Amino acid sequence: MSKILDRYIFVELLSPFLVSLSALCFIIFTKEMLRLVELLVSKGIGILPVLKIIAHLMPSFLVLTLPIACLIASITTFSQLSYDKELVAIRSAGWSLLRISRPVVFFSCLVFVLTLFLSQWGQPWSNISLKKLALSLIQNQLTLALETGVFNEPIPGLMVYVPGPADGEKPRGIFISDQRNPENPFIITAETFHILKDPQHNKLGIRLLKGTIHQTPNDVDQHHQVTFSVYDLKIDLSRTLNISSPQRPSYEEIHRKLNQTGWKDTGALRRLMEYYKDLGFPIAVLLLGVLGLPVGMVSQRPGRIGGFAIGILIMVSYYLLNVLGEFFVTTLVLHPFAGAWLPNGILLATTIILFYRVSRY
Repeated sequence: MSKILDRYIFVELLSPFLVSLSALCFIIFTKEMLRLVELLVSKGIGILPVLKIIAHLMPSFLVLTLPIACLIASITTFSQLSYDKELVAIRSAGWSLLRISRPVVFFSCLVFVLTLFLSQWGQPWSNISLKKLALSLIQNQLTLALETGVFNEPIPGLMVYVPGPADGEKPRGIFISDQRNPENPFIITAETFHILKDPQHNKLGIRLLKGTIHQTPNDVDQHHQVTFSVYDLKIDLSRTLNISSPQRPSYEEIHRKLNQTGWKDTGALRRLMEYYKDLGFPIAVLLLGVLGLPVGMVSQRPGRIGGFAIGILIMVSYYLLNVLGEFFVTTLVLHPFAGAWLPNGILLATTIILFYRVSRY
């Protein structure tokens, strides 16, 4: 009987969790959907690269949506069980509220492990891989970086302007300002051009036809002008494609900086607070999942819509507490550890109070 009831509650949690997780990811995804459609339709990017971009964006989406979905699932499940009087029957059989919460704690632990993995390893990896994927698309299709009618900068120091197509088929004319070497800048104009690709060596090129190179030497009274029929401008992407993850100051470096400034450097205080939040945010998943049990029992709005609305309200309050904690830290009212764990402390206290009140019914 015990295992059957645990399995029943777990299954009841799973359905609203998956539905709310899908809905939340879709809501966040709509912000990026227009850009992806533009890549797919206007820029000629294939469906496979677009799917790869979506896959790389998912860890960032899930880190935000998993805690909310866990809370909504817990509220929705126990709100419905309470509305259908199933909880009354379960508790009449001698089951305590703590015993009923066992499958909820197990479910929240699973979501906690997944959130912790995504926040510590999945999200940093996806951010770097997404940048490499974007640059790889630029490497394979340089037309992405040469939009007509605007000034483009395919790589730092190289400005390219391509006017709109004159014949309706291919762009006519091109203007290039090359300042990659500050000591030897020059300007190139040409009637037309072709794209040259060398993916194996991370190199691209623009073959310019019938144009002129303008160069100003160190002597401002002089001007060099060279006319050409064919000129190949090489673009080396090897340095641009060499992306490394941003270096985060170590815990010891932050403490050293704070000791030097008498613990008044607000930037260092924020970075130290981020270290304490690394575990604090995934822990919030556990608290939110368990909090949903008493909230759902006292809620008067059963169903997924009611649970969704209450869950969003609680999460907004949680993020406001995070902002409040950061404010207290930067104004030197709280230690960074206390500021980082302030929302979790309030969640824990609220959960205990609600559990006590519900257990007395």
